[in-house]
Amino acid sequence: MIELHSDTVTRPTAGMLAAMAAAEVGDEQDREDPTTNELQRRMAELLGHEAALFLPTATMANQVALRALSRPGCKVVAEERTHVLIYEWGGPAIHSGLVMHGLVAEAGRLTPEQIEAVDELGPGGVVVLENTHRSSGGHVWPLDDFGAAVAATRERGAAVHLDGARLFNAAVAAGEPVSAWSSLTDTVTICFSKGLGCPFGAVLAGPAETIEHAWEGKFLLGGALRQSGIAAAAMLYALDHHVERLAEDHARAKRLTEGIGLDPATVETNFVSIRDDPGVREGLAERGVRVGGLRPGWLRAVTHLDIDDDDIDAAIPAMQEVLSVHA
Repeated sequence: MIELHSDTVTRPTAGMLAAMAAAEVGDEQDREDPTTNELQRRMAELLGHEAALFLPTATMANQVALRALSRPGCKVVAEERTHVLIYEWGGPAIHSGLVMHGLVAEAGRLTPEQIEAVDELGPGGVVVLENTHRSSGGHVWPLDDFGAAVAATRERGAAVHLDGARLFNAAVAAGEPVSAWSSLTDTVTICFSKGLGCPFGAVLAGPAETIEHAWEGKFLLGGALRQSGIAAAAMLYALDHHVERLAEDHARAKRLTEGIGLDPATVETNFVSIRDDPGVREGLAERGVRVGGLRPGWLRAVTHLDIDDDDIDAAIPAMQEVLSVHA
């Protein structure tokens, strides 16, 4: 089966496994795991923030960030299909007592005008911006537009959290450092179990005071580990070996798009959007190609570390056959 349904299915490479096996470890709850501490130091520097915190998952990192930035009863505002509103099981309301407010926005990008028009948004509230935006098809948020949305949020007195689960994809596609986006926001989450190929792990970065507060949320949600350096070693390996190669995933997504007769201009990173016509997903699975859901009416084919050129060569005719029936 050619696994194109998600970039979360990747398995650790031999080099990553070796780094995990050789990791120097300590007790993370006492902040004595040297590999985790090095990951946090390095990520804070990369993201343009004072401090960073390792967490097991990006969902936990998002929820810890919201809890650290907000006050119960205030609002969390985001595009209506962002991960934090759709795929985190009501976490903002459950863990932080926030009112969840979704807005419809093209390509997942809130405009300053939309943010200015939200009622009851101010201190204690949070606006979440997602880059790349999963449900729009992995689109990159242009820096000028992103900065304008951040500025509009600041004018309202609210905090800005960047869900940068795939921020390295955005950076590689745009030819910019990740800090170009992350340094503008109060906090940022990075996920290492997607395009970067780690078995698990995420990082939250922000001001030192905010990250210190985030430790409380991490303990509360059960995210404080012991020898977390085993996971941190995989994440450090990914930083050294799996970031620049994201361009290969993007190129393969473009080639797949062209091969099945879709517009390559719609592909900015590693997502290919396909109409979810009846029978398409099942027909592809019968021909050895597994795709996933994107949003209502659309499927996604996602390239990643475990997909090579031979997989794309094999997927194209199988997908052409199925999609031609539903054209």
